[in-house]
Amino acid sequence: MSRVGKLPVAIPAGVDVSIKADQISVKGTGGTLNLTLNSLVKVANDAGNLNFAPANDSREANAMSGTMRQLVNNMVVGVTKGFEKKLSLIGVGYKAQASGAKLNLAVGYSHPVNIDMPVGISVATPTPTEILIKGADRQRVGQIAAEIRAVRPPEPYKGKGIRYADEKITIKETKKK
Repeated sequence: MSRVGKLPVAIPAGVDVSIKADQISVKGTGGTLNLTLNSLVKVANDAGNLNFAPANDSREANAMSGTMRQLVNNMVVGVTKGFEKKLSLIGVGYKAQASGAKLNLAVGYSHPVNIDMPVGISVATPTPTEILIKGADRQRVGQIAAEIRAVRPPEPYKGKGIRYADEKITIKETKKK
């Protein structure tokens, strides 16, 4: 059995988990998240702990039990604490401004770039060169951060662009005569 799949998911106080035939729903202070259950995994709620077991002895069921366990654990963490990604803007004149559910970027193009945030994702700009994305759904927070980074990815010669706060860019050496 999968090492990750063997670990139970503890359900903290204030979080409601409901398991239906084909769906698991996690509700907490951060919102409500739903996940479609896979038929290769059996989920059981044992006194505040969720246990995941493969439905048969196949490799796919074994691997899927660990995957489903981690997805549900991310849902529980998301509705209690939430997830966040931090982006940095590196470059002269590069700045970001958050207004409501919109993010306005000035990153060296002839026009400003406007990005709308989906429901459940909030964006903030503590300084004009930092972007903070928060939400309960880990996948959506990471996807929005990747889409913002794709507007102006860091270039390898000067390092200008939008990068994750903890990202290290290897600067290339310029061509020599």
